[in-house]
Amino acid sequence: MAEPLKNLYNETFFGELNNINAHVIRGFNEKLFMRTVLDVEWQNCALKQRMRKITLAYHKVLPTDFEVSAEIIVHIVKEFLRRKGEGLHFLPMFLPEYIELFGIHNLTVSVRAFEEITKFTSCEFAVRPFIVKYEQKMMQQMLRWSMHENQYVRRLSSEGCRPRLPWAMALPAFKKDPSPILPILENLKSDNSLTVRKSVANNLNDISKDHPAVVLQILKQWKGFSWQTDWMIKHAGRTLLKKGDVTTLKIFALDAKHKATVERLKLSKTKIQIGETLYFTFQFKNKEKKAHKFRIEYAVYYVKANKTLTKKVFQVAESVFLPDKMKMYTKQQQFKDLTTRKHYPGEHILCILVNGKEHARQKFILTK
Repeated sequence: MAEPLKNLYNETFFGELNNINAHVIRGFNEKLFMRTVLDVEWQNCALKQRMRKITLAYHKVLPTDFEVSAEIIVHIVKEFLRRKGEGLHFLPMFLPEYIELFGIHNLTVSVRAFEEITKFTSCEFAVRPFIVKYEQKMMQQMLRWSMHENQYVRRLSSEGCRPRLPWAMALPAFKKDPSPILPILENLKSDNSLTVRKSVANNLNDISKDHPAVVLQILKQWKGFSWQTDWMIKHAGRTLLKKGDVTTLKIFALDAKHKATVERLKLSKTKIQIGETLYFTFQFKNKEKKAHKFRIEYAVYYVKANKTLTKKVFQVAESVFLPDKMKMYTKQQQFKDLTTRKHYPGEHILCILVNGKEHARQKFILTK
């Protein structure tokens, strides 16, 4: 079993952190800092709770003047950068959280701090309260960041304003009207950085859940603009593709009318326990007279806590298939509880989709 992320806040981590703290913070009180972090609640705290404790420990040892303390946080980041280099380092996200918690009333200083901090650890969560409080000013800043020379600052311009960023506060205004985001994404549509392209695609995918027509228009406009945009629009359209949206399928040369068959769908078991893995096989055949591209997926209808079903789609293949040539697939699906999905006992359904259309299904029982 993998080590929980929260346990990476260990003696080695704090040793390195406090070495940097002592280097940067004049008169650093390490005993007070660690006593605040490792209190009686620490062992039972989840990852983000531990992160918050470190943030609050900094508040104990830094000056009360936010402008001064923000400058110190930036110097801590610069020391990390000197030792480790740029990147999306996850564990030090308590540094932008400090700016989020204590800088919300000082936009100018906070923005300057975010621009430096995000080069080492992403500020995607920390900027969101600022977007809510100072929407127009922050979106103007995000637009400027979209032209920044540093890829991680450019990434923040997109990632920070995603309407549905996971594990973060939502941005209801952008769920309702995503238009302030679009000029930022336009600036980034041919970005050479993969981390930026992923963020743009994820942002568009978020928007597609509330405004599919807006995203479809962008997919059409960007298609063929560059190899970077072609990669982005495919990743951005994944939710629409999983829904079998006919227009999206056509954009990617997929036709729901093309004939195909799915045969001999077999499950390894018809009853499995939560925590086990289900194996299944099926055969696919292109029934057209010519070779065509097909998108093959499988979907699981999961039982929810209220006993209703929810559908989750997984991709199997997308390729050009010759006519009347049988292709066998063997796949597996785990039913282990995750932080992102909890399983409930009951009758589930597994089905095979071709270009968004269901072709075969089998029921199975999930038990405790």
